[in-house]
Amino acid sequence: MTITTIALDADDTLWHNESIFHLTQQQYVELLQDYGDADHMKARLLEVEIKNLSLYGYGVKSFTLSMIETAINLTRGAVPAKIIAQILDLGRAMLEHPVEPLPGVAETLETLKDGYKLVMVTKGDLMNQEQKLARSGLGEHFHAIEIVSEKDANTYRRVVARQGVRPEATVMIGNSMKSDVLPALEAGLWGIHIPYHITWAHEHAEPPSDSPRFAKLETIAEVPGWLRQRG
Repeated sequence: MTITTIALDADDTLWHNESIFHLTQQQYVELLQDYGDADHMKARLLEVEIKNLSLYGYGVKSFTLSMIETAINLTRGAVPAKIIAQILDLGRAMLEHPVEPLPGVAETLETLKDGYKLVMVTKGDLMNQEQKLARSGLGEHFHAIEIVSEKDANTYRRVVARQGVRPEATVMIGNSMKSDVLPALEAGLWGIHIPYHITWAHEHAEPPSDSPRFAKLETIAEVPGWLRQRG
């Protein structure tokens, strides 16, 4: 079946995101350097982040709360109020960080928007994701925006149902194998993996071994050519 709908992840597919988290984590480790070595702190922070996902979800606000909780744990409750304030400043700086579209994104969306229904499908904090989309300047290219709490096969089934499109006529494009590709394939969509140079440890997953509906591309600029090859 001919593809009519293109669903696209946002963070690290349309614009830089994980690199900002990575930089903030480095600043956080430096802030708490008197309380442990860097690898231990990063491991503890990741544990707390994953534990908190079911309560706080994804995004900067969740990450900030997890940084504070980790600092309390690492210092056995003795973390100074000054450091808590500095951690809050780190989170605020992330929320205010300029949104920088990845190379080729704007041009590719402009090429595709007249021939396909473009749907942004992203997880995370509703307000923050809406703000990033507005600051990115990419919003006018999309026919619909779907901000979800989690990405699994049922999520993709609900998205295509809400959009009134067929799974087999829809391709999901994203940088996360775990969230963007594998559950989309399970739901009957096509899946394209476009790696970002940094991947959050929680998002690591192995690619499918034998799916005819899976493709790996190096950049988003290759998407129009892939679509033409499919006819």
